[in-house]
Amino acid sequence: MKIIIRWVLLAAALLLVAHLYTGVQVASFGAAMIAALVLGLLNTLVRPVLVLLTFPVTLITLGLFLFVINAAMFWAASYLLDSFQVAGFVAALIGSVLYSLCAMVIDVAMERIFPS
Repeated sequence: MKIIIRWVLLAAALLLVAHLYTGVQVASFGAAMIAALVLGLLNTLVRPVLVLLTFPVTLITLGLFLFVINAAMFWAASYLLDSFQVAGFVAALIGSVLYSLCAMVIDVAMERIFPS
């Protein structure tokens, strides 16, 4: 149940990002649900490999390169889905930062509502 609630809230967060920033567009709530699922899968499967491969660059930039990796995941999700569009890499960077902030708030709220 907790996973489904988190998924719905992350989809709503994606709609909020699309509403706040014009560089990100989501067609509907259903499209946001699918986009949140694809983002979750990319962040679970692809992101760790990219973090490992780019570790020297991440170390040199004191972790700032992780923003680029997050933006790449956001952009990749928009590339895979027709109903989720990102205008370019800068839009992906801004959208991923906004989405990450929303996800952080959702995670804190979920932890308070559903303590482990």
